[in-house]
Amino acid sequence: MAQSSAVTDPALFSAGELPSKQRSLWGMAFQRLLKNKLAILGFTIVALFVAAAVFSPLIRRYDPYRYQNYDALNQGPSATHWFGTDNLGRDNWSRVLTGIGLSLQVGMGVAVSVFVIGAAIGGLAALGGKMTDNLLMRFTDITYAFPDLLLIILVNAVFSGRKFPPAVLQVVFAIAVVAWVTVARLIRGQMLSLKERDYVQAARSMGASEGRIVFYHLLPNTLSPVIVAITFAVPAAIFAEAALSFIGVGLPPPQTSLGRLVADGRAYVQVNPSVILFPAGAIALLMLSFTFIGDGLRDALDPRTR
Repeated sequence: MAQSSAVTDPALFSAGELPSKQRSLWGMAFQRLLKNKLAILGFTIVALFVAAAVFSPLIRRYDPYRYQNYDALNQGPSATHWFGTDNLGRDNWSRVLTGIGLSLQVGMGVAVSVFVIGAAIGGLAALGGKMTDNLLMRFTDITYAFPDLLLIILVNAVFSGRKFPPAVLQVVFAIAVVAWVTVARLIRGQMLSLKERDYVQAARSMGASEGRIVFYHLLPNTLSPVIVAITFAVPAAIFAEAALSFIGVGLPPPQTSLGRLVADGRAYVQVNPSVILFPAGAIALLMLSFTFIGDGLRDALDPRTR
């Protein structure tokens, strides 16, 4: 039975690393990942953010949309309002928690969309013949050449003002339309290389169908670099949403994404810096954490980068 070269190819491992009982590539990668302190720190921070978003209804102190305290407008952090209040007297702690949830939804939604679109286009380009490859790659080149932010704004403008799909999905789709290009190129290149390997030819000679070869041999062996690319796509999507909201074309009010909170508070930053400090700090921490995770996964999945 043909086996995946990602597991059995000795060239992937340094001398002395192959144990007597062969371990899987994923198991060895996990052990290397655990030794990366920055990656573990990134995972910990992201886990805390996810927990804060999930349990936001339980830990926020006030309703992020309806609560307004007109006796405490643009106040700094206090025992009553941990992150202070905005210009309408709304509690920034509650609004930041809600914004974290929305920003994570955008980031994760874009990551899933990018993988699906990139895998479909990259896989078809690699396996569909020369004409299909040329057509899809020229389409990919055109998309890549178009200015990212302008294309996102144009796509988002098409859905602007519509009740369906929901605003979050509109932003996810607009960003994913641009962000899939790198993943598609990566999957195409990996599959073009892998489909000529001996174990793939052996599986084909033994009568394995093309579908089985793709899903059991080609796709699993492309996952290592793709996982890293998608991990980096999450902070890029969060930043893109923040940029869109900051210029007024992202999630519409009263949605409280982190970018929207920064945009709403910029006019009052001289009166109350905390109104921008906390949401901007949350964006920075999320992006830094996912960057640590991406670097850690890249090093763990490629033993040669040590």
